[in-house]
Formats: sequence, structure tokens, C-alpha cells
Amino acid sequence: MPRIPPTTRKGLLALHLVTSLGWLGADLVLLTLGIAVQRGADPAVVYPAMALVGTVLFAPLSVLVWLVGVASALLTPWGLWRYRWVLAKLVLTTVMVGLVLFLLTPNLRHAGAVGAALPTRDRADLVIAPAVSTSLMIIATVLSTYKPWGRRPVARPARESTPVTTPH
Repeated sequence: MPRIPPTTRKGLLALHLVTSLGWLGADLVLLTLGIAVQRGADPAVVYPAMALVGTVLFAPLSVLVWLVGVASALLTPWGLWRYRWVLAKLVLTTVMVGLVLFLLTPNLRHAGAVGAALPTRDRADLVIAPAVSTSLMIIATVLSTYKPWGRRPVARPARESTPVTTPH
């Protein structure tokens, strides 16, 4: 594992925090806008705004958070595979980024394009997805803060045993 200077490590941590907070903030904006439509706001106005936030801010931030997180893990003593909490965050974030890029962003673009014509059954998805995403980001934050479960067991090579000879 390459060692990086403390200032670089702190810079990576700061960048990870800022991008993660931006991702959470954009997620909360999407959740708020989705709830606004459920409460009677004009979908012809709100859904294009959601599409803009999702494609210009939310999706790029999700990728950036993942990249900075992986770089931080690889360049610091935490590593990617060494600690269970890091591995859990990696899996969680990877799944979330995949869902954002391949499911939520296309749904937001579609909603932005059709506006009020979006069927009622599809409108709930634009509230549920950011609510789940926000919950998962809070879980990732708790993992980073409490660092549960300790280190993963390291497979150690078996020692070659020397036969013990006993006198006859």
C-alpha cells in the first residue's frame, strides 16, 4: 500500500466529505421536490427541475463520491478489503451509484420530459428512490463514524510443521 503524506490524506478526506454532503444534499432536494408533487405542486414545473438536479448534480456527485472513496481507501491504511465497515460502504455505495445512473437518472429525465403526463404509479418512485437513498447514505455515515466489526480475518499461510521426534 502506498503511503501518502498526512496533508494529502486530509485533503482526500475533506474532498470525500464535501462530495458526500453534496450528494446527500442533492438527494434531499430530490426527495423534497418529489414530496411537493405528491402534495399538489405542479409536476410540469417540478419534474423538469428534478431532472436537472438529478442529471447535472446528483449523478455526477455519486460517481465522484465513489471515486474519491475508493482512492481514499487505496491510499490510506484503511484499504478496500481490510476492514468490514469499509467493504460494507464500498458495496453500499457501488449499488447506490448503479441505481442512480441506470435507474433513477433515466426515470428523472423521463419525468422531466413528460411532466404532468407522468402516470401516478410512477410518481411514487420519485419519492421512494430518494428516501431509500437518503437512508442508505445515513447508514454509510454511521459506518464511517463508528467503524463497526473490526478487521476482516486475514488468511495466513499454514506453517510448515517439523515432525517432532520422540525418543524410543
